Amino acid sequence: MDTNEHEFISLQTNLRVYSCVFVVNSVMKSIEEKRREFRRLHESGCFAIPNPWDIGTARYLQHLGFKAIATTSAGFAFSRGLSDGAVKRDDMLAHIKELVDATDIPVNADFENGYADDPNWVAENARLCADTGVAGLSIEDAADRKESPLYDVDLAVERIHAVREALHDTGVLLVGRAEGFLVGRENIDQVIKRLVAYSEAGADCLYAPGFKERDHIKAIIECVAPKPSNILIGGPIGLTMKDCASLGARRVSVGGAFARAAWGGFIRSAKELVEKGSFDELKNATPYDELQELFNH
Repeated sequence: MDTNEHEFISLQTNLRVYSCVFVVNSVMKSIEEKRREFRRLHESGCFAIPNPWDIGTARYLQHLGFKAIATTSAGFAFSRGLSDGAVKRDDMLAHIKELVDATDIPVNADFENGYADDPNWVAENARLCADTGVAGLSIEDAADRKESPLYDVDLAVERIHAVREALHDTGVLLVGRAEGFLVGRENIDQVIKRLVAYSEAGADCLYAPGFKERDHIKAIIECVAPKPSNILIGGPIGLTMKDCASLGARRVSVGGAFARAAWGGFIRSAKELVEKGSFDELKNATPYDELQELFNH
C-alpha cells in the first residue's frame, strides 16, 4: 500500500468516526447533561427508577417515559446463568456501559460493594464505573463473606468517603447503601446510624433495602433528610408511588423484581410444556409485531 492510499483510507476512517460522533451528539444527550438531569430529579418530588437487565428492557423503559433507570446486579446475573454477586467486575462494567450507551436517560449503577474491601480499591473501581457514563452509582456495606457479611461501621464510612473523593469532579451521584436489615444482621436503629454516617461521609442519596413497614420507611427517610432516600419495592407490599411520595421518598426502585417477573412467565410456560404438553401460558406473551415495531429503528 503506497502512502497516498494509506492516507486516503485513514481519512475515510476518520470521516466515518466524525460522522458517527456528530450523529450521536446531535441526538443523544451528553453524559454531563444526563448527570445534571439526574441530580435535578433528586431535588424534589418522587420518581420511579425501574431496573432493566439488558439493552432491550432498558430501551423499553425509556420508551414508556421513565425519567431514569438503574441496573440490577441480580437481574443481570440471572441472565448470565449466575447467582447474584457472582458477576465479575469487568463484566459488570461492560454491562453498565452498554445500558448507558443504549439509552438517553440517566443510569444509576448497582455497583454492589465496589468489587473490593479496601477503600482505595473501591475508589479506583468507582472511577472505572464513572467512566462508563453513569449518572449515579451505589456502594453497599455488605461483602460476599459468610463469616462477616457487613463491614465494620468505621471501614464502611471510610469506603464511602474514599468513593466521594474519587467522584468529586465527575458529577456522579453517590448512593450509600446500608444492607444490615436486608441480610438479617442489624435492626432499624443500627441501620439508621449507618445511614447518617454515610451521609456525613459524602453520600448524596441514602438507601436501606429490606424495609416494608411504613413507620420504618418514614423513620429512615427522616433520619437523612434533607438528603434524598431510595425505597426498594420488590413486590406488592401495599404501597403505591403516591404513598411513597407522601412518606417523603425521593425515588423508588424495584431491584431485580422486573427480571424475576419475566423469569416467572418463562418458568410457568416452560413447566407447563414439559409437565402437561400444553401452551396456555403463552397467551400472556407480548405479540411479536409489538416488539418488532419497538426495536425496528
